[in-house]
Amino acid sequence: MIKSLIASFLVFLLTVFSVSAQKFSSRSVKPIPFHINKWSILRTTAASEKYQTLLAVIKATDFEDLMDHSGPFTVFAPSNLAFEKLSGTSLEDLMRPDHKKELKALMSYHIVAGKFSASKILKALSRGKGKTTFTSLQGDIITATMNGIDIILSDSFGNTATIVVADANQQNGIIHEIDAVIRPEKLQ
Repeated sequence: MIKSLIASFLVFLLTVFSVSAQKFSSRSVKPIPFHINKWSILRTTAASEKYQTLLAVIKATDFEDLMDHSGPFTVFAPSNLAFEKLSGTSLEDLMRPDHKKELKALMSYHIVAGKFSASKILKALSRGKGKTTFTSLQGDIITATMNGIDIILSDSFGNTATIVVADANQQNGIIHEIDAVIRPEKLQ
């Protein structure tokens, strides 16, 4: 009789603590809301000091309307520092009016139709056994792979860029900051 009373008491205590723990954990954990910036890709680029060179390229290629009112797009956005590391044809040469066609090819190579968050890219990498591809607006392929925990983008010539800041959600797409400029075949 005493054993059954002790067992009943232990079951009662276990039940009380389990229910209390559930009540406590459900009140203390709050969901994090998914936030989408109400700004467009263009407006965010214009407001950020680290994208001023990209903004100049967008303006020089007449992509302002596209980046402000169209989409959704995924933009692999080279920072100012990434443009400074540009090898081969210099950015100054590309910004000349007689090279507008090449500059448009370069800009549109960094844009993919659709909204691909880092988690979607990682899922595609998982399904593709560590490799996936995207077709840019320019028409050439961008290859994504993993290096440790980093997502690496490669052009057809082996030039690479790492996504250093992911998932800047915008009204008309998503921006992933990259640390280098990747190039379409026409610019090599």
